Amino acid sequence: MSTIRDALQKNPDLKVSFLTDALRGTRESPLPSCASLLAPLVADFGPERVEVRMFHTPNLTGLRKRIVPKRINEGWGLQHMKLYGIDDEIIMSGANLSDDYFTNRQDRYHVFSSKEITHYFSRIHEAVSSISFKVSPNPDDPAGYLMEWPSSNIGPSPLSDPKAFISSATSLLTPMIEPSPSSAAPKEKASSTSVYPLLQLTPLLKPDTSTELPALTAVLRSLATPAFAHARWTFTAGYFNMTPEVRTLLLATQPARATVVAASPWANGFYGSKGVSGLLPAAYTLLSRRFLEAVARAGLSDQIALKEWRRGTVNEPGGWTYHAKGLWVTLPGEEAPSVALVGSSNYTKRSYSLDLEANLLIVTRDQGLMGKLGAEEKWLQEYATVMTRDDYARSERRVELRVRIAMWLVAILGGAL
Repeated sequence: MSTIRDALQKNPDLKVSFLTDALRGTRESPLPSCASLLAPLVADFGPERVEVRMFHTPNLTGLRKRIVPKRINEGWGLQHMKLYGIDDEIIMSGANLSDDYFTNRQDRYHVFSSKEITHYFSRIHEAVSSISFKVSPNPDDPAGYLMEWPSSNIGPSPLSDPKAFISSATSLLTPMIEPSPSSAAPKEKASSTSVYPLLQLTPLLKPDTSTELPALTAVLRSLATPAFAHARWTFTAGYFNMTPEVRTLLLATQPARATVVAASPWANGFYGSKGVSGLLPAAYTLLSRRFLEAVARAGLSDQIALKEWRRGTVNEPGGWTYHAKGLWVTLPGEEAPSVALVGSSNYTKRSYSLDLEANLLIVTRDQGLMGKLGAEEKWLQEYATVMTRDDYARSERRVELRVRIAMWLVAILGGAL
């Protein structure tokens, strides 16, 4: 915040636009929150230079919104894209801009120096902002801000008319997602690297024309063909809850070697939390165990390894959390990845049905870039340990009945982990 404030003071031509999530961004109100942190920038530099928008999912309205506790209401959908664009460069990540991400949380950050890519995601940012609430400073309110639906927005608020909101969002976003020959940037020379922007905006699209899940499944289906037998891959997600479809496709590959990296319960951001959210680490443990059982049933125990990442214990001195996610693919007979995914998606039901996600698919033959992707794939596993089914049978890893009941209740209410 101080860096942004300094930049705004030094450069009177600078404009800054924030797009965060309304549920996460106001959870602590009227205590200090993301909204109350950002609102003073609008007061100090004016709405012409600083814009603060907060997206609210159309899936949490009415009675459901009133009865679902704030601590878990994000389970019904978030603005989850992590896009940090500055001029003609963009950082694609799965990380938020908060203290733990800069101190003791493992994540990934890729910088793309590309006017075309940055401009594309800038248009997506602007479009979603135009269907989001606007935050303004309000010293008369105990929370310190006002969140309102401007008349300049496209369509009605998701809280007043969810169906009409989705219809407006679909009309706005569909042309931006569907590729067209006329929108392709001219190529001056052949490149050894191609980068494909991928978006999962399922809550806003009817019909759903999102591109991330189709791209991921296309890659995994290719890996299951004879031409790609004995390829190697690494798959990781901060919260281990891949969809059944993704799990089935991973198990359908015939890798020479494959690794799934998940956060240990002691490296889970919800470890030690109060209430229902404190049950989440155990829930992810149960899902990890089920994955290993599926690997064994498929006869792939010698080919696919599950590792848990742990660096100390959360909330203790030196303890880290794990939040990295991605996919790396090394082709048969090669030593380094030539395909990689980077972005916000956790590859879960939430990612593909409830949240807004942004990712990039990298396909390269550049040996230098392949080497860097391979190094990233390797050092992300520095604190990861191979797990077995016996490990999950230990008493300290047993999952209580209340965890299973909580998982069932969230599913019944239409949410997701």
